[in-house]
Amino acid sequence: MPAEDSNKDNAYKFCMAIAQNHYENFPVASKLLSRQLRFPISAVYAFARSADDFADEGDLSNAQRLTLLEEYTTELDSIEQGMTQWSIHKGKPFIHNSENPIFIALADVIHQYKIPIRLFYDLLRAFKQDVTTRRYSSFDDIHAYCQLSANPVGQILLHLHQSATEENLNHSDAICTGLQLINFYQDIAQDIDENDRLYLPLDEMKQFNVSENDIKKHINNFQTQKLIEKQLLRTQNLYFSGNPLCSNLSGRFALEIRMIYAGGQLILEKLQRNTANIYLRPRLTHRDKLKLIWQALFF
Repeated sequence: MPAEDSNKDNAYKFCMAIAQNHYENFPVASKLLSRQLRFPISAVYAFARSADDFADEGDLSNAQRLTLLEEYTTELDSIEQGMTQWSIHKGKPFIHNSENPIFIALADVIHQYKIPIRLFYDLLRAFKQDVTTRRYSSFDDIHAYCQLSANPVGQILLHLHQSATEENLNHSDAICTGLQLINFYQDIAQDIDENDRLYLPLDEMKQFNVSENDIKKHINNFQTQKLIEKQLLRTQNLYFSGNPLCSNLSGRFALEIRMIYAGGQLILEKLQRNTANIYLRPRLTHRDKLKLIWQALFF
């Protein structure tokens, strides 16, 4: 085996090891994924997981976190330059030089599946924003963050499955942003307690006479309930607008997406039924999980 192929093979194995040990936010270990895509998806996951750890984990200073993320930006710049040269000089091999196994594998994925590299830049911008921004003035600001942190994941998956039509991308964005918002609203207490992050728009908090101190103290009253009801209704409308994606896809990938969609819908319904305690995180029961499988199979 040529050295280049050996390096690439080892790089993919490195990424898969990361994915198999730490995959709660990315469907890399799902048995529904086609075998041929598990290694490419593991490379995408390893990139996102490690960058997210830079932004959130450990005792690094903000400056150190941003430095590590900027090093990832430099790695993406190198891939972009290699892709540009490959496009100009057709017929020549794609060349990318890196010693980081994550980027050896990721460069191959971007090249083989023609994934827009801006999606990976967007994810890095979101991770940098995690370091620098803990409050959002308006919902538009929160939505803009979701466009960087959540939407690229769905778009990358569509490109990997060669299903990235304009219609599918738009529906995917609605679902991914909706899932990100649902995650925010089920983790209000955890985000404020552990990371001093608040994903409720400050202008709407003021409108409902809810203060940051109310959230920090886990105050649950009429005002906080009405504030959350507004967030959930808006999220429901956005999330449901992405529903046609579940019918547009086929095969095992469609089943995977339908289960993800049904799971988000179920959590959203639990949140809407539980506005009397906005700090209580919904839990999926065994019965709920069986319901998700049923809904995915008979969508």
